[in-house]
Amino acid sequence: MARDNMAHLLAFLAVAKAGSFTRAAAVMGVSQSALSHTIRGLETDMGVRLLNRTTRSVAPTEAGERLLQTVAPRLEAIEMALAEAGESGDKTTGTVRISAIEYAANTVLAPRLARLLPNYPDLKVETTVSYCLTDIAAERFDIGIWWGDQVTKGLRAVRVAPDSRMVIVGAPAYLATRPVPAKPQDLLAHNCITLRAAHDATPHVWGLKRGRRTVQVQIEGQANFNGVYQCLNAALAGDGLAFLPEDLALPYIIDGRLSFVLEGWFPTVTGLHMYYASRRPSRALLLVVDALRLPQ
Repeated sequence: MARDNMAHLLAFLAVAKAGSFTRAAAVMGVSQSALSHTIRGLETDMGVRLLNRTTRSVAPTEAGERLLQTVAPRLEAIEMALAEAGESGDKTTGTVRISAIEYAANTVLAPRLARLLPNYPDLKVETTVSYCLTDIAAERFDIGIWWGDQVTKGLRAVRVAPDSRMVIVGAPAYLATRPVPAKPQDLLAHNCITLRAAHDATPHVWGLKRGRRTVQVQIEGQANFNGVYQCLNAALAGDGLAFLPEDLALPYIIDGRLSFVLEGWFPTVTGLHMYYASRRPSRALLLVVDALRLPQ
């Protein structure tokens, strides 16, 4: 295959997977106009339209989908081989930029990077704590970490933590001030500590489950935070009830500083996943991905 054709196919693959010229251009490190010109050239050479473009999204045509299914696995294999061959030897260098929620930074990144980094002194990892789902392409991160495995097109999701049980907790001093909830609707009479991103005005809902029955409770409270550790501290201070990952609350349940509330209604949520662009991963990125991956 001619070099230009290979470059054009890689550009098409990036746009088709990202579903956006803007996101694909950010991943590839080129301008949106240059990428659009490349795709138009490929379509001209092939004599067929490969992408349907709207003001909001880009999607492969029927011909584009056939091309994508045919060439994508082969191109990704070639890209992976080139990346590994280009970084031969034991020395791995480079910087991997990660956007992660605070809970993931503490429970996943800190312990696992502590085992990885001493073995690769020229590898650097920059972590930014974020309190919302990050567009890693637009903000130039290599990896994002968030709850669940639902990611945008062009990204790969890899589990880094098991599913987590969410629990409602309160300090004994707070619970002494009003009746302890016996059913989910009783939460409406309580000061509930809310966790939400900045400037998010949507109603806050706690999803509870007992057996096959699920209940959505729109809770209210005076204290709102965008970080789960701040919610924990507020609960410990007696500000109200908090909805937290069980492993975060359990030490304080054991020592008596917090108590479970509505214990039969605790739901299980999909665990933390990292997401990253699968195109042209560097050896540094692959090392970090392998280190963060949840062991089988």
